[in-house]
Amino acid sequence: MKKNELRAFAKFTKASKIPQINTQGKAVIYTRVSTKDQLDNASLETQKKYCELFAKKKGIEVLEYFGGTHESAQSDERKEFQKMLAYVRRRKKDVSCIIVYSYDRFSRTGANGAYISDQLKKKEGIVTLSVLQEVDVTTASGSFQQNLYYMFSQFDNELRRDKSVSGIKEKLSKGYWIGALPFGYTNLNPGRGKVQNIVVNEQGKLLRYAFKWRAYERLTYDEIAHKLTKKGLYIRSKKLSSYFRNPFYCGLVISSHLPDQVIEGKHEALISKELFLKVNESLENKDRGQSYHRDDQNLPLKQFVKASSCGTSYTGYLVKSKGLYYYKNNRPKSKENRSARIMHKKFEEFLKKYQLNDKKYLAPLKKIIKYTFIESHKEQLQEINSLEKEIIKLDEKLEVLEERFVFDEITKEQYSKFKLKIGKEKEQKQEYLLKNDLDVSNLEKAVDYAVNYSSKLSLLWRSGDLEVKRQIQNMVFPEGILFDHKNDCYRTIRVNAIFDTIPSLTSILEENKKGTSSKKIDLSHSVAGTGLEPVTFGL
Repeated sequence: MKKNELRAFAKFTKASKIPQINTQGKAVIYTRVSTKDQLDNASLETQKKYCELFAKKKGIEVLEYFGGTHESAQSDERKEFQKMLAYVRRRKKDVSCIIVYSYDRFSRTGANGAYISDQLKKKEGIVTLSVLQEVDVTTASGSFQQNLYYMFSQFDNELRRDKSVSGIKEKLSKGYWIGALPFGYTNLNPGRGKVQNIVVNEQGKLLRYAFKWRAYERLTYDEIAHKLTKKGLYIRSKKLSSYFRNPFYCGLVISSHLPDQVIEGKHEALISKELFLKVNESLENKDRGQSYHRDDQNLPLKQFVKASSCGTSYTGYLVKSKGLYYYKNNRPKSKENRSARIMHKKFEEFLKKYQLNDKKYLAPLKKIIKYTFIESHKEQLQEINSLEKEIIKLDEKLEVLEERFVFDEITKEQYSKFKLKIGKEKEQKQEYLLKNDLDVSNLEKAVDYAVNYSSKLSLLWRSGDLEVKRQIQNMVFPEGILFDHKNDCYRTIRVNAIFDTIPSLTSILEENKKGTSSKKIDLSHSVAGTGLEPVTFGL
């Protein structure tokens, strides 16, 4: 059959399912840099310039521009990239190609970048053209070359990442910090390639109080945040939990890049390791205490009471047939069991020893305890006062130094040298002051709490819930209490010094009132010798 005769069958032919590629049509230009540094050094303008020259050379009209910012090509979920894809798919009848400076500007995801280009070509008839790597993407060999460029881009990206991660691991293993500094720290020597000099800043010095308040006073997050605000540092109470659990503050470095490793950091420690562990022990106990077992409500002395015979903690159990609770010495084969009801009654009676029964002694007792404490710490308080004055003088020296530098009386080198010297001296004095400070206002608060609650200790313990009971127990007997099973009585390990003075002071006041004693009130050793523990808690 002749060719002319075949034309009669033309109406039966089928259209191609593959969109026709027209590289001479209209295009969009996509430019991208990976970092802000590249954005600032005009790299984007360079890409745009050469893409426009390429389009002009090919006779392609540019419809729109996309990118123009810094976006990492490690993912194809980039905002500008997705915006560009949506545009070309929506305008596929108008757009025939995407022009990029280099294929690694389009994508560094390897196979995924190649897949996106392939799908645009097969489904939309839109091809991706590169200024630097000019290949004929309409042919199989050209498409193969294009895919190779995408794969090389991914390979290059992974090499860079491996080098970067290796460098990060190396620095971390030597104790240097990578990334944003935790709150309360400043790097005095910032910049790439420079040796870090990470120190505690003024905010960090105030944050140090938070750790101490949590460890020694068991203050709540809200109470700590409130006290910090008074000192001039505003922190949301919810942030404190993450600070308390970050080992960076005790001079250590941990990172997901070094799993299961703890490294001694090169940075200045905000607190000691011992204080950090004490805070976290408190947090763990608090976390465990959020949901109590029903038995715990009936056994508040469990683990708090220890056997005087061996020091083993008492645990508890329920005799279901009788519906009664018992405490027992947890030592293997021990037969030291005792009714919880009886042990609770005896504990209440024991608490009454440290209870102020006559309220008329409240005011004099407070005055005596405060006076005795201050007298016994007179030298330390004088030293603190002297240090505070010295710190003020150092601040004045820094102001004079800064003024002389501003008016060109000294050089920058001189200014830096003496500022560092004075700053170190001030920091040492502040550090010593922080470790040895005696907060007299806190002493008054502690004494007020102790003496006021002393008048109703046993009642509060009997009527309070588990948390209140445990707070009272730990407040009065910070190291727990012993039970002498043989003699059926309690014995103390150590009593909070404030409470320990109450029986003696009350006795002396009572005897002096009756005129039956000539004793002078001099209990400095009993008050100060054992230390005054904070007793601020939420009753």
